[in-house]
Amino acid sequence: MNLHEYQARALLQQVGVPMFDGDVAATPDEAAAIAKKLGGKVVVKAQVHAGGRGKAGGVKLAATPPEAKDAAAKILGMSIKGLTVHKVLVVPAADIASEAYVGVIMDRESQRPVFMVSPAGGIDIEEVAAKTPEKILKLPVDPRYGLLPHQAMALGFFLYKDFAHVKAAAAILQQLYRAFTANGASLAEINPLVTTPDGRVLALDAKISIDDNELDRRPDLAELRDETAEAPSEVEARKANLTFIKLDGNVGCVVNGAGLAMATMDLVKYYGGDPANFLDIGGSSNPEKVVNALRIITSDPNVKGILFNIFGGITRTDDVANGLKTALAKFPVKVPIVIRLTGTNEAEAVKILKGIGMEALSDMDEAVSRVVKLVQEAA
Repeated sequence: MNLHEYQARALLQQVGVPMFDGDVAATPDEAAAIAKKLGGKVVVKAQVHAGGRGKAGGVKLAATPPEAKDAAAKILGMSIKGLTVHKVLVVPAADIASEAYVGVIMDRESQRPVFMVSPAGGIDIEEVAAKTPEKILKLPVDPRYGLLPHQAMALGFFLYKDFAHVKAAAAILQQLYRAFTANGASLAEINPLVTTPDGRVLALDAKISIDDNELDRRPDLAELRDETAEAPSEVEARKANLTFIKLDGNVGCVVNGAGLAMATMDLVKYYGGDPANFLDIGGSSNPEKVVNALRIITSDPNVKGILFNIFGGITRTDDVANGLKTALAKFPVKVPIVIRLTGTNEAEAVKILKGIGMEALSDMDEAVSRVVKLVQEAA
């Protein structure tokens, strides 16, 4: 679960990370009132779960409260990567001497938190990794001990030469780690971490993603979810108990099992296509899941073809076929559907699909290459 910047800032302030006070506004008048209270120049920032806010016009500088009101009026209601902005954060503008990046992420490969820091802040860390990887230092953290003082200092020395800045950064890194662990986060980052001409080290922007597995035992964190800032398809999928992530491609994928879903997406790319989503219907044999999955995928206008890739184990292939039959009876699907299924009750599934004029393939490569070809021909 992604948090808005103002929510992430609040969690970091709870552990003592130094940053300017600010407040969130839902109307231009509220933004003007906050700017007046803060005094001086302010930055008005769109609160939306999408990167590239600045490039999209979602971050504006305002010298006066009337300018803050005007900036908020322009930002509120705008669409950034398909998501509508409903709130803005108003914070004092900073006099910046340098910008750095600091973050900690749960790394699946090493099965532990890993810190990443870079003196090249203010831009996407992915861009830094691609162009100047030597400007990034990574440090795995043993969760038994946490980020030790000497480790924090080593990271600080990678960022700064001034010893006062190093000490301040080391303290912030330890605070960031406390926020990361205390809130069950999968990602916590500050970008940029800045130094000011008067020698301070401050966090200007914050991003935190909470592990969804944490939410059942932390209702206080679950309450922070803002469904209006999420893709409607992902909200619907979560309510239907489907694992779904929207992507930018045009080949819709309905798969059972996360591993098979990843392999399917890789194969779509291999044959020259682009997946429109990650969707795992799980191991349940509930036909209604298939109905919901197809409804969600067909709501995406970018989808030009749909691939079903089902390996029947706990999931019965005849239930999937019945779900598809029910879905097609409930709402029209105007794009081609290619089906590959094998496993439990396969013969019954093939019979059901033949009854509605559909073919079931057994070879995964054949199914993927066919749907990609159909999508390319329709383009």
